[in-house]
Amino acid sequence: MSEQASYRVAVRALCDFTAREGDLDHRFTPSPSAQEGIAGHALVASRRGAEYVAEMPLSGTYKSLTVSGRADGYDPAEHRLEEVKTYRGQLERMADNQRALHWAQVKIYGALLCRERGLGEVTLTLVYLDITSEKETLLSQKASAAELEAFFTTQCERFIAWAEQEAAHRAARDASLGALAFPHPAFRPGQRELAEDVYRAASTGRCLLAQAPTGIGKTLGTLFPMLTAMPRKRLDRIAFLTMKTPGRRLALDALAQLRPDKPDAARAEQKAPRVLELVARDKACEYPGTACHGDACPLAAGFYDRLPAARQAAVARSWWDREALRDIALAHNVCPYYLGQELARWADVVVGDVNHWFDRHALLHGLAQANEWRVGLLVDEAHNLVERARGMYSAELDQQRFNRVKRSAPKALSRPLASLGRQWQAVVKEVVENATEASEGAGYHLLESLPDKLAGALQNAAASITNHLGEHPEDISFELQELLFEALAFCRLADNVGDHSLCDVTLKGRGKALIGLRNLIPTDFLAPRFKAAQSVVLFSATLTPAHYYRDLLGLPANTVWREVTSPFAARQLEVRIRRDISTRFRDRQASLAPIVAEMSHQYQQAPGHYLAFFSSFTYLDAALERFCAQHPDIPALAQTPGMREAEREAFLQRFTPGGRGIGFAVLGGAFAEGVDLPGDRLIGAFIATLGLPPFNTFNEALKARLSARFGQGDDYTYRIPGMIKVIQAAGRVIRSPTDEGVVVLMDDRFAQPGVQALLPSWWAMGGRYLS
Repeated sequence: MSEQASYRVAVRALCDFTAREGDLDHRFTPSPSAQEGIAGHALVASRRGAEYVAEMPLSGTYKSLTVSGRADGYDPAEHRLEEVKTYRGQLERMADNQRALHWAQVKIYGALLCRERGLGEVTLTLVYLDITSEKETLLSQKASAAELEAFFTTQCERFIAWAEQEAAHRAARDASLGALAFPHPAFRPGQRELAEDVYRAASTGRCLLAQAPTGIGKTLGTLFPMLTAMPRKRLDRIAFLTMKTPGRRLALDALAQLRPDKPDAARAEQKAPRVLELVARDKACEYPGTACHGDACPLAAGFYDRLPAARQAAVARSWWDREALRDIALAHNVCPYYLGQELARWADVVVGDVNHWFDRHALLHGLAQANEWRVGLLVDEAHNLVERARGMYSAELDQQRFNRVKRSAPKALSRPLASLGRQWQAVVKEVVENATEASEGAGYHLLESLPDKLAGALQNAAASITNHLGEHPEDISFELQELLFEALAFCRLADNVGDHSLCDVTLKGRGKALIGLRNLIPTDFLAPRFKAAQSVVLFSATLTPAHYYRDLLGLPANTVWREVTSPFAARQLEVRIRRDISTRFRDRQASLAPIVAEMSHQYQQAPGHYLAFFSSFTYLDAALERFCAQHPDIPALAQTPGMREAEREAFLQRFTPGGRGIGFAVLGGAFAEGVDLPGDRLIGAFIATLGLPPFNTFNEALKARLSARFGQGDDYTYRIPGMIKVIQAAGRVIRSPTDEGVVVLMDDRFAQPGVQALLPSWWAMGGRYLS
């Protein structure tokens, strides 16, 4: 009956691929936790007879495919095979595609059981256990061995056809990548050095921190060697992870250059690595404001029925950026976003945000773990990962939102919500009573720990909301759902509180408290994510000092740090330090006159486009007002708080070749990094700040934690993050080996040896620092 097996698949994975049908349904349905599911399975098994076999291993082969798994239970006396599923709430609300998946699983197990024991028929039973009431609902049907074998054969044929197609694709992909050529006649200066370091890291399975200057082509210089290493080092997937949308576009442009360029387009498509761009759901949604289920969205109705054809059409094309994915999805009447989520399983190169690997619920990390992929990670603008990761592993509760929900919540939830409200108010009262005159005006206060009674009330409220919505789905509202999600996220983090986090309260007025769990040291959460990858390359123009990133990101002990030689020469950039200016808070008013004088003098000496960076909008506005009053003849434009994308684009469009003017911006903001203004679109930058984070209660607590863990509190909290922002802003000026410009650092502290040690080494070559 069988041939030599060359493919293996678990029963769940087989059915998930071949047997889903019906609508996409992402309505909120409270589900049991993993621990509750395990306990539920044990409870069902304990209720069965002595001969009941729990967790029964079964396997079988069809042609080249071996299918295996563990059936939840079998009663040999009744010839009854059970598949146990725990749930919460109303069973009838379970999505049809889930029910179809459950029946498929028990049928496959039934086929394997009949084979193994020579049975002519078996009773198949889905056991649905309500974990709240512990009540079982049994759905049963008898099936003959012949019909189960036919079902098994159909699923296996579908899977084998796909598996053989995938194997052929991988062979063609690897052959193509084995002959991959660099798409330009020569590497840029520094680009070959970077590419060699990346290939070395991929070959040895190590982590690389690569500091490489802007303008050498880092995106292409990292993708090319990682793709080259892919077949040689048996990498299953490459993930190019970015911090912002422009980074995705640069990666896709580079990948487009690396695609095979053959006369036979169809054959080239088969050989080319499959490239997927992952975008946020709100950016991909065709029906904004519509719920993700078949009753509301036409692209969700029948999604799983049409998914196989859409998936097959996609793999015939192999290029799945946002536009191409949308075209495929709409041609098959399926949701573009969820088609992209499905294709993440089959893409060779995925381009997306860093959250897809490093977040608590990261899609790519989850798939890699489930499928045991060997993954090569490329992390662009990696200097931002510390702050991004802190945000991923922090949570906040808003009392104002809670009060709104409490007023409109169903009566059944009044008691647990009232209890949570009392505990919340008790925390606020204690904070106010213990506040001193030294407390900050914004009402920011640290707590020694998360109060146990508040944590308990929050867990109880979350459980009560979950149970109620399971029984009464009609009571769900957006705000109640959001409160539940926030509470669950908060409770998960509360279970892992340590010296890497702190708890705080911000009082913004009566009934407007915010309670936060803030991650300070992401290393404890990120270290397992780096370990899960076969190879990791983190690259940026600013990755100095290396120990800062090793410590805070939890990089492996054998991580290699490399600084790519800059193709730029000191003669291209004049760096001046104004030692006579202090931008300290107490000196801000006095600093305005010399800052404005320096800017106007430099502009008169060399008219053109400049950017001027300040530590805050308040400081920016004061400098702008004085500058415009004293120099109305010099064009000036300014960044404003909360600028929309169109407004930011309009700001940058003012920097035209041959134009003139000074743009006022905030250091660390939208125009301080990721902005490319080559040639004379930008010829200089004024930086009127060291970029130091504010001296406040939070940052002093952060400093204390970092001192205790690493002995580097002051540097890790203030000096290094500030200088990263400065170097990024200054990096807007020189973008290519032909650019020339000036950077004026306006603060006496820039002359300190400890600060200058953090500046790019090529700036100092030739003695270009002037005071």
